[in-house]
Amino acid sequence: MGARLAVLLLSTAVLSAQQSVPPAPATTSRISLDVVVTPKSGPPAADLQQADFTIFDNKTPRPIVSFKAITGSQEPVHVVLVIDAVNSPFERIAYVREQVDKFLRANGGNLPQPTSLAFFTDKGTQVEAGFTTDGNELSTSLDRYAVSLRTILRGSQWGGIDRFQLSLTALGDLAAQEAKLPGRKLIFWVSPGWPLLSGPGIQLDGKQANQIFSNIVALSTQLRQSRVTLYAVDPLGAAEGVGRTFYYQDFLKGVSKPSQVALADLSLQVLAVQSGGLALNSDNDIASLLEKCMNDTGAYYQLSFDAPPADHRDEYHSLQVGVAKPGLTARTRQGYYAQP
Repeated sequence: MGARLAVLLLSTAVLSAQQSVPPAPATTSRISLDVVVTPKSGPPAADLQQADFTIFDNKTPRPIVSFKAITGSQEPVHVVLVIDAVNSPFERIAYVREQVDKFLRANGGNLPQPTSLAFFTDKGTQVEAGFTTDGNELSTSLDRYAVSLRTILRGSQWGGIDRFQLSLTALGDLAAQEAKLPGRKLIFWVSPGWPLLSGPGIQLDGKQANQIFSNIVALSTQLRQSRVTLYAVDPLGAAEGVGRTFYYQDFLKGVSKPSQVALADLSLQVLAVQSGGLALNSDNDIASLLEKCMNDTGAYYQLSFDAPPADHRDEYHSLQVGVAKPGLTARTRQGYYAQP
């Protein structure tokens, strides 16, 4: 397939994915953040005060207008664990199920937060009804679900485009469902991620770049307003190629205009890190990686600030939260798009 035809198909994929993301409601100047503070090792820090934090918007300090420290089950966090049978090699799915089952049955099957399972296949996403803290119950549901053989070929360029499109559509639909729930939501996506579809062989014209930029703005805004944090857990572990394992890091910086975009800006790992979550790889112990993700619900902080006026539509603002105490790092979403 020629590069020109490939780009044409990529444009179609982005358009279709964009349609799956419902229009965001009118934005306000109040920006709310869920912040996890972690030491170099151990559980998140739970004893900080408002005076310990500083919010930087485009490197400029902004006054904190509200602050709340949350620990344990004080405010339930809804967790959706997604098993990705579209982007994971079929022969790896059995191992993924085994590891997810191990995670669910740990601690006698007592999960710290209400959790639900979702199965992403070629035919769409099936989400188990309701949330529960009974990991044994979810394990039984996992045992009943059969993953059929996929119809999309992983090795072809056509297949890569299809997987990219299906994946973005599934993420947009799932985020829209989670937006209906109160409070904070976490999505644990067990997957090596969808194709990055970026590099020297992929050239985008102005129209395509504008379409991709609009999709980035819409999805970023949707995740922020829905209070959804995304986590990417790579089931390939040490078997994943080194190049792909770290290539996504070239796209972590938020894009402020269409001329900067690449399709990899919409990759699972990039979206996860930018939302304040984690991109975990190079480890075959998926159960322990999922536990690491769940630990982020043990203690966190809700902070809000009033954003400065935007000069133009879809104006990108980088975010950083500083912590006064040494040895601690604050993690939250890395930016937002402001509107006039």
